[in-house]
Amino acid sequence: MSLNLSADEVLSTTRAVRKRLDLTRPVPRELIEECVDLATQAPTGRNRQRWHFLIVTEEGQRQAVADVFRRALPLATGHPLTGRDVSRMNYHAASTERVFDSLRYLVDNIHRVPAFVIPAVEGRTDRATVDVQSGVWGSILPAVWSFMLAARERGLGTVWTTAQAPLECELAEILGVPYDDVMLAAFIPLAFTLGTDFRPAKRVPRDQVLHWNNW
Repeated sequence: MSLNLSADEVLSTTRAVRKRLDLTRPVPRELIEECVDLATQAPTGRNRQRWHFLIVTEEGQRQAVADVFRRALPLATGHPLTGRDVSRMNYHAASTERVFDSLRYLVDNIHRVPAFVIPAVEGRTDRATVDVQSGVWGSILPAVWSFMLAARERGLGTVWTTAQAPLECELAEILGVPYDDVMLAAFIPLAFTLGTDFRPAKRVPRDQVLHWNNW
């Protein structure tokens, strides 16, 4: 299945999909494999190709993984909001409210999502220096974004979450991942979308984020 979108359309309409995930329709294995094939064409630091993609579709495993998601989400902290964060989040306040509303929906229905994608990368960044951090994350993030773009082209919806982080060790044990050597980078629900008419999102103006020659 292909939507035959242009590159610009794929890039500008690949949304974080939560409420519009089709929770009743299984995702064929071959579509996921096609997305992984495209993901592994992404650039990677020093050609090390340390990426891995764990796909969870089996009922028992899905329920166990969904349980971790639901318990881990309230434990996430992250960095405190800055004044600029608040300003940008409220630039289109209705959009931000829709995000939180859709997140609540996803939490309530996470056990019904037909597939989970858990991207992983060899090498941990716990307490690592910035140069190590950038190298490791720079080798997994492009691949995951390529996966998400490929999914969009195939009528599939995704949303990047880091819900696994507070309980990463527990999730690694469920998935049989060697925690000391491999980092679980994200927790991505995957499903067909309800409709495919996604549009570019409202964003802060270009002049607030574009800098020429200096800050």
